[in-house]
Amino acid sequence: MVKILMVVTNQSEIKTGKATGIWLSEFAEAYQAFSKQGYEVVVASPLGGEAPVDPVSVDANTPKEIWDSQKHLSNTVSLDEVSESQFDAIFLPGGHGTMFDLPNNEKLQQLLRHFYESNKIVAAVCHGPAGLVGASLSNGEPLVAGKRVNAFTNLEEEQTGLRPDLPFLLESKIRELGAIYVAAPNWTSHVEIDGNLITGQNPKSTIAVAEAVIKKIGR
Repeated sequence: MVKILMVVTNQSEIKTGKATGIWLSEFAEAYQAFSKQGYEVVVASPLGGEAPVDPVSVDANTPKEIWDSQKHLSNTVSLDEVSESQFDAIFLPGGHGTMFDLPNNEKLQQLLRHFYESNKIVAAVCHGPAGLVGASLSNGEPLVAGKRVNAFTNLEEEQTGLRPDLPFLLESKIRELGAIYVAAPNWTSHVEIDGNLITGQNPKSTIAVAEAVIKKIGR
């Protein structure tokens, strides 16, 4: 059976009084796409346990199947309990929380390196690529260097109004690491595929990224 490791954030605040977490549709749409293929999905986070949902990512119009996906976030596995050998792909959904606890997580960096160097799929969407910025290959090069990468754009970030409270701008950081950053117009679905590295720009890109992962797995 194909097994997918989904890694989500534990970060619940951008600053005191300003909540953040996972962008729920990015998690839910990917989880559902993988489950419909019959894949086994394991949800992990840096600390394990309950993973927070960004309250801005849900409202009265959120579909029931998106709301219902929160049950899979109530008791996540700690990253320290998983290894690359158990899985076929790793997928990082976004939400601003990822900007705080994923970039410097050593276990995640190790997992990403092992996945990539084992020719397994590494995928991320929106702010999920924040988890890639700290990852390097065995030769010391940044994992994203020289590769076509997509993620939440600086222009999109400006429109959120959260830029002053973030540790860095994701597009700028990815460019600094030597990636070939490819952007589409704001808030449009866009996915970049560079070998086994698959990245998407924003929440509207989640389904396209998940479909690219499924196509790459091929079963």
